[in-house]
Amino acid sequence: MFSHISLGISDLQRARAFYHPLMAMLGYRVRFDAPTPGWIGWSLPKADRPIFFVTRPFDGNAPAPGNGPMVAFQAHDHATVRAFHAHALQLGGTDAGAPGLRPHYHPDYYGAYLRDPDGNKLCIVCHTPEPAP
Repeated sequence: MFSHISLGISDLQRARAFYHPLMAMLGYRVRFDAPTPGWIGWSLPKADRPIFFVTRPFDGNAPAPGNGPMVAFQAHDHATVRAFHAHALQLGGTDAGAPGLRPHYHPDYYGAYLRDPDGNKLCIVCHTPEPAP
């Protein structure tokens, strides 16, 4: 459905330190990492698209995250949702909703919300029930 999704960032090194370990947790590989013009992109290992990337805005102005836009990454299980959220907070992200079920979306929606160091809103979500112990 998507070719690519991009988020504006102000500091490429900070974004690299924040996103590299999180994307690796989800199995994404670095497609490109270019200090000039200032962008980093990830995709699934055997896929050319879609690509998620972060970039300094091309117009040279500061990035301006919106209220409403969000990128949601899919996790394979609830443990990954919890680990991703916790790791993102350790990397300088801020909490925007702790991991948990959100049955108002659907009965098996297990997600967590956070903002990256530039204020971009992210979600990590699993759409399947947690297996019984």
